[in-house]
This record gives sequence, C-alpha cells and structure tokens, in this order.
Amino acid sequence: MAAVRNVGIVGAGAAGLTAAILLADAGIQVEILEKAETPQTVGSGITLQGNALRIFRQLGIWEQIAAKGYAFSTLGLRAPDPAGTLIAVLEDMRTGGEDLPATLGMYRPDMTAILRERAEQAGARISYGKTVTAVTDDGGSVTVSTADGDNVRYDLLIGADGLHSAVRKAIGIDVEPVSTGMGIWRAFVERPEDVVRTDLTYGGPCFIAGYCPTGPDTMYAYLVEKAQERNHEDGPRIMAGLAAAYGGPWNEIRANLDHSARINYTRFTTHLVDGPWNRGRTVIIGDAAHSCPPTIAQGAAMALEDAAVLAELLIQADQVTETLWKEFTDRRLERAKAVVNGSVQLGQWMLDGVRDADVPGLIHSVSSMVKEPA
Repeated sequence: MAAVRNVGIVGAGAAGLTAAILLADAGIQVEILEKAETPQTVGSGITLQGNALRIFRQLGIWEQIAAKGYAFSTLGLRAPDPAGTLIAVLEDMRTGGEDLPATLGMYRPDMTAILRERAEQAGARISYGKTVTAVTDDGGSVTVSTADGDNVRYDLLIGADGLHSAVRKAIGIDVEPVSTGMGIWRAFVERPEDVVRTDLTYGGPCFIAGYCPTGPDTMYAYLVEKAQERNHEDGPRIMAGLAAAYGGPWNEIRANLDHSARINYTRFTTHLVDGPWNRGRTVIIGDAAHSCPPTIAQGAAMALEDAAVLAELLIQADQVTETLWKEFTDRRLERAKAVVNGSVQLGQWMLDGVRDADVPGLIHSVSSMVKEPA
C-alpha cells in the first residue's frame, strides 16, 4: 500500500505532470493546482538530453515525444567567422541508454501538452486559476489555501511551481534565484535544411551562438551575452545585429528574425536548496528546488528525475517517514548540485575569459553521472 492516498501538486509543468502521472498510475488520487487560467500554449524550444528521454519512456509517451520532436546524437562546433566554419562534429553521450538518442529538441508547449494529456488519462485532475496563498501542515495532512478562497486538504503536497515557487515561500525556505551575469536571446523560427543537430559557436560578439532543431520545420536559435537591460520590443533588430557575425546556417536564421518571430530575452539565474527539500509533508521539486543556466541542458531532465524518484518512494513506502525523506535527499541533492555547479561554472569561465578551462572534462563528468539512472 502506498504511503499516501491523495496528493496535491502545485504547478502543471514537466515536473508536476510527471509526478502526477506516476502517482495516478499507482491508484493515488492526484489534483494539480495551476495558477494559469488555461493550459499554456505559447513558448519556445527545449533541449532534452537522453536521461530526460528515459523518463518519457518510463511514462509511456516516448513515441509521442519522438514524433513531435527532432532527435540527434551529435554536437557540432563552429568557428566565429563569416563562413561559420564547421570545426568538428562530436558524438554525444547517450545518457538515456544506447537505444535512445543523445538529444531531442522540441517545442516546449508540445511536450507539456503530451504530459498533460497522459496525466488526465491516468486520472489526475488539473484545477486552473489556483494561486497558492498558504500551506498548513498538521502533522498528518497538508491544507492548501488559494486566492479564490478554497482550502483543500491532502495527505502530501508537492511544490512543482517553478523558479519563484509560492510553495517554497509558504513553507519557510528562504532561497531565491540569483543572476549569474549572463542573458540569453531566444528565437523560435523556421528550420534551415542544414540544421540537423545543435551547433555551438563560442566567441564573437556573444559568449555562445547556438541552435537546436525542434521538428521537421522548426528550430530555436539562441545568443548568450553579458546580462544587461534589454528592450524586448526591439528584440528582432538586436538579435539580428548580434547574429551578423556568424555564418553558415545563421545566414538563413538571421533572415527570419523579423517581428513575426517569437523572440524573448531572459537572464540566467541559479539557486539550490542545499538541504532537505521537504518541510513536514510538503516537498518541492524541479525548478522550485534548484535551477541553473542551460549550459549543460540538464534543467528539464533534473526536474523529471526529481518527480520520478519521489513518486517511486511514495508508492513503495507504507507511510511518510523521515527515512523516506532521507532517501529522497540522498538520491537527489548531490546529483542536482553537481548539475547546478557545473552549469554555473561553465558560464563563469566564459565571463572570466578563462581560455584553458577543461570544458570537455566537466561536461563528460556530468554526462557520465546522469547516464546512471537516478
């Protein structure tokens, strides 16, 4: 018998939906509280490494994900010159196993829609327009209060509500994301025929110029620079100007950076709750517990792994005990910390202009770690 009979989850993103699927499949009653009024249908691309794909296979949705995304198993390196000279094509480590591709790019709303449909099929209920205002733990259950006046009781509450988690604040964890000093322009555009994998260019006017195919006709391109105040409305002009130094596929990408393109600018941030992620019967996972720059593209995978490990422990245990929380911490904290620290370190090396940094060694170390199931 599972440790809980009904679970509340705050946040209908990848982590929350993954936990919901696994718990509902085990016969546990699940309700997701989502602050948005309707399912989110707008976004950009996402890069998913093999260990994330392994979780999708566990959920039984890998075929749907593969059909919507664009899979590849190599990484290209290009020179910051007008020709966009291809320097090398490297085989990527297949961190999800040899029977899965190393990487898959896809449109983030498509990924979320597949997870959402699977969660609803499993029996999870999603309640929209629910903003959490308070969390009260009486030792045997958790009551969640929302801005619309509802008070709902659960055996256990999972906060999967992102970077600025209301649940994290409500349970007294005083940790917030901080800037790493970098900012990123992202554009979701048409895919040129010769974009068949992620290619990265280091140097030029930006720290990194890169792109990732997300489907037969789509991709997202990104430019990483020093964090600064930027006018989003002027995004097409700014991004096209920065991209002018890069050749190869960037010539066609740049031509698509007009006002019809979906372009946004965000700052890289990081945080880590360096200790147990629970307070009583409330626990945070995913971006609520840890975040990092996408320099290793492991953020989504870490969130999915958090959800899968937590669900496994709750399903296998007879009751919620300190032993359960210790095992969850032991399996997740150091792994997430290694990804966060490595991702931040890569960015800091670029900010500091370190030329002899062991970037391949760091990436190989993280990839080798995540190749082992969580």
